[in-house]
Amino acid sequence: MSKIAVYPGSFDPITMGHVDIINRISPLYDEVIVLVAQSSQKQSMFSVEERKTLIEKALSHLKNVKVDIFGGLTVEYMKKAKAQVIVRGLRAVSDFEYEMTMANMNRKLAPDFETLLVFASPEFYYISSRGVKEVAINGGALKGLVPDVVVEAMENKIRK
Repeated sequence: MSKIAVYPGSFDPITMGHVDIINRISPLYDEVIVLVAQSSQKQSMFSVEERKTLIEKALSHLKNVKVDIFGGLTVEYMKKAKAQVIVRGLRAVSDFEYEMTMANMNRKLAPDFETLLVFASPEFYYISSRGVKEVAINGGALKGLVPDVVVEAMENKIRK
């Protein structure tokens, strides 16, 4: 049986923190699926299709990583994908409470799945998608906060 992990999130946009976590977990699994959440509750800078394309470009060096879009419960997607592990990143203590609640909810819904919490590397722990968008909107430098392909896409969005 293949070891498959799912890393769900909005990834609007994918940041260097996300990339770091994916780089670190990809050797641990046969396949890592970056699952772009399709949510009507969040105002997004990029459409889900744009996010999927940006993530694919940013992670093209990782051959066991694929990107997909899903609009339902992560555990339902995991059943379909035959995955065993949900990966979530932690930047700060404030993330822990939310992630613990979600992990317990997922365990209630699907007891066979595990949640793996991965700490952000120190050089990336302060980066958030929301913060990156704020930097972009206010004309700040994005280099090092997001992959180069995302820098270009964000600059193009802001100019419009």
